Amino acid sequence: MLHFNRCPHLKQIAQKCFPSVHVRTDKHVQLFLSRTFALAEFRKSWHSTHSLVGDKNIILMGPPGAGKTTVGRIIGQKLGCCVIDVDDDILEKTWNMSVSEKLQDVGNEQFLEEEGKAVLNFSASGSVISLTGSNPMHDASMWHLKKNGIIVYLDVPLIDLVSCLKFMKVDRIVGQNAGTSMKDLLTFRRQYYKKWYDTRVFCESGASPEEVADKVLNAVKRYQDVDSETFISTRHNWPEDCEQKVSTKFFSEAVIEGLASDGGLFVPEKEFPKLNCREWKSLVGATYIERAQILLEKCIHPADIPAARLGEMIETAYGENFACSKIAPVRHLSGNQFILELFHGPTGSFKDLSLQLLPHLFAHCIPPSCNYMILVATSGDTGSAVLNGFSRINKNHKQRIAVATFFPENGVSDFQKAQIIGSQKENGWAVGVKSDFDFCQTAIKRIFKDSDFTGFLIMEHGTILSSANSINWGRLLPQVVYHASAYLDLVSQGFISFGSPVDVCIPTGNFGNILAAVYAKMMGIPIRKFICASNQNHVLTDFIKTGHYDLRERKITPTFSPSIDILKASNLERHLHMMANKDGGLMTKLFNQLEEQQHFQIDKMLVEKLQQDFVADWCSERECLAAIHSTYSTSGYILDPHTAVAKVVADRMQDKTCPVIVASTAHYSKFAPAIMQALKIKEINHTSSSQLYLLSSYNALPPPHEALLERMKQQEKMEYQVCAADVDVLKNHVEKLIQNQFI
Repeated sequence: MLHFNRCPHLKQIAQKCFPSVHVRTDKHVQLFLSRTFALAEFRKSWHSTHSLVGDKNIILMGPPGAGKTTVGRIIGQKLGCCVIDVDDDILEKTWNMSVSEKLQDVGNEQFLEEEGKAVLNFSASGSVISLTGSNPMHDASMWHLKKNGIIVYLDVPLIDLVSCLKFMKVDRIVGQNAGTSMKDLLTFRRQYYKKWYDTRVFCESGASPEEVADKVLNAVKRYQDVDSETFISTRHNWPEDCEQKVSTKFFSEAVIEGLASDGGLFVPEKEFPKLNCREWKSLVGATYIERAQILLEKCIHPADIPAARLGEMIETAYGENFACSKIAPVRHLSGNQFILELFHGPTGSFKDLSLQLLPHLFAHCIPPSCNYMILVATSGDTGSAVLNGFSRINKNHKQRIAVATFFPENGVSDFQKAQIIGSQKENGWAVGVKSDFDFCQTAIKRIFKDSDFTGFLIMEHGTILSSANSINWGRLLPQVVYHASAYLDLVSQGFISFGSPVDVCIPTGNFGNILAAVYAKMMGIPIRKFICASNQNHVLTDFIKTGHYDLRERKITPTFSPSIDILKASNLERHLHMMANKDGGLMTKLFNQLEEQQHFQIDKMLVEKLQQDFVADWCSERECLAAIHSTYSTSGYILDPHTAVAKVVADRMQDKTCPVIVASTAHYSKFAPAIMQALKIKEINHTSSSQLYLLSSYNALPPPHEALLERMKQQEKMEYQVCAADVDVLKNHVEKLIQNQFI
């Protein structure tokens, strides 16, 4: 327990971390520091005011044939610094024989040990060091090098490595035994390269050594420029005085805080990183995990999450918890329509693609002395996905991170409700609210903006509130990967060549999924049109067509596609902010007007800009069921109601000149009554469990979702709380949950 009256400087720190909290020095409080302070020393330690390198070494790591020696020499010439090749300058001089002779003399295991010892006896500063391909297999020597160096991983596509080694007539490398192919050994070694690197350079096919050297220098510069990648609120007003400091956040802070203190959403201050055509082509043959690692490393600074640690998180997130090894496969439906299957995760919806990763990002970013209560509003799928994701973090993190998910008591399907309630764990609870999703979402935003309440929770209970809805940048960012991956899969399967445009059609409620596709385009994926598909709650369709966002005299209509039964699309603010050249004042005006007057109108120029990329339409309930029926009849494929909404709109809006990728956001098993009605199955009054098993007996595509079937086998009824539609009631409930979990 720390006391402000004993440490007056801590009051200033707390006020800097939590400017909206009124700190009193006459009472005992616990101190919870912002991630900014936790990162400060790390950020300072890597900054050099003298040169790009300073006294640090640039250490080039990668497999044989990656070009480490050649690239190292080019970098040395550019920087005017010493270049050290471990093979030539350390090993051969130490042993007085060639590396190949030493390997033949002592064998694999002894070679690795003697190689490691030679490196341990070596030291340098301000140099470029080219490692051997096997150095990373010796832990002690790598720790020795890492103390005074930035390790750059030259990541070369496997097919290029094998071709290069064949051209160089290299038929054996360290660790290769009889019967082991070169390809298998290179694949095996990747685990060691991934373990040690600080920053990665993706060496796409055809890149020259000079181009790779420039990439290395840019990667090192980015690594050292720890304050270069920041986030601002969509409601941030740019100061007229250029000298005035702009209020920004780092990635880790944006993830922790979820919502900006002014009510806006966090967005990158700079543009999205962009891959060139050759880099994208080199990812065509990559796995989903490999694609995710490359793309997310470019979007998350290693000062926030070290690249190697991020890679581990991604491998954990997209592992055996997904039923399909491709994670988000693309299936040809008919003609030029393709289905992006986003439902192979543990809870059967597209939310798993981000909510299996976000908990690991969040747990890494929070300060070690804080407790966090994550508040989530769900229109159906988010609730179970959040509870499932945060139940998978380790035991220590569970003691400091808890989740409360609020769902409309009568606004989700019976299966979704059972799934949300059944997903409650020791650190996660489901709370039904006697209202609709829009109330749940608005109530949570009001709780976040209530500085008296949030300050009270910090000071009295030592707990900070955060969010895992798509208003949280850490939740939205991973969704970019599957849109990019879908396009690469179409190229891989031979349906298109890279560079050919595609349309995407997405059932849209909160605008997050379709916005992630916009970000994928900004990174270089050639998406032509974004087709926004609405159900009978078609406020977004109307807005895209008119520029008028109008909620007056509008109430949510329950539909067969409850996850898009939404009227207030939170992520639209991010897109409008980008279109309006980051005009935070305009965003404040528009969304305050929406809150107070229930509508706003954007000007003609912004409407035209919006309509350059977006088209939109909506689907009736009758059309939704008809699409499910006709698709099953013609192809044997069962669409869930949300995907059916997108299919109807795609049929109506696409002009047939290029392929369209339809996002399938949930497995049909979650909406069995609607599916049975669409397929005209008479046994419609069965229990959810029997409906699910009946549908699984149809041998349709996609196959039954085993995790959902297992969920229905659990007969135990779990208790949950139900609250009135009152913000104060929700706040009281949040406080009680915090007291029970953390106090």
